[in-house]
Amino acid sequence: MMRTLLATTVLLGLAGTAGAADAVVYDQAVSSAYNWSGIYVGAAIGYAWGDSPFENRTGDYVQRTDYDPDGVLGGVYVGYNHQFANNVVLGIDADINAAHLTGGGGEYSDNDGPLVGLDTSSKMNWNGAVRARAGYAMDRFLPYVAGGLSFGGYEFELLGDNVLMFSEKETMVGWNIGAGIEYAATDNLILRAEYRYSDFGSKDYAELRGEEAGKIKLRTHDIRLGLAYKF
Repeated sequence: MMRTLLATTVLLGLAGTAGAADAVVYDQAVSSAYNWSGIYVGAAIGYAWGDSPFENRTGDYVQRTDYDPDGVLGGVYVGYNHQFANNVVLGIDADINAAHLTGGGGEYSDNDGPLVGLDTSSKMNWNGAVRARAGYAMDRFLPYVAGGLSFGGYEFELLGDNVLMFSEKETMVGWNIGAGIEYAATDNLILRAEYRYSDFGSKDYAELRGEEAGKIKLRTHDIRLGLAYKF
């Protein structure tokens, strides 16, 4: 009887010790999970392609073309994240970029068909955005969605037989939405890959050519890769 009681006591003690050890290991695992809260600064590079329809209208007479710029862009971004106890991460992110998006050269037509001797070109030299972000932390991985305000400098022109017929340079303002994923390669270095759709809105021009009214729109898609330092 005494041996049985002693053996039971030893087994219970060992079980309690093992349970405590497991709890310590679990607590250490939880405490070592990456925390995304903090300020970060980074740089990104990417490729963008756009849709930019244009029309000139006088009554029922309409001239149309598509400027559709595409090219590379690169710049810097800065932001702040806050991670909640349930692993939801909310933040704000802003970026500014130099861009080399060029377009034009497409068919310029009116109600009766293509017009010959006309040449079009467009260019976006810079753009930027301010966005809200929401993600879910999976230790060192952070998938997220983002959206907010977009803005950029856009130029477009029309030449007829090498003579400038009109040229416009404007700041376009609109909205964006996108999604991406980040990976904390170290406690401070964060890799980013994302897709973004931006609608830069439209611009109306009352007197592009005489009494004609012109309107241009600009929408872009882009894919970006970035590297940031989290403080």
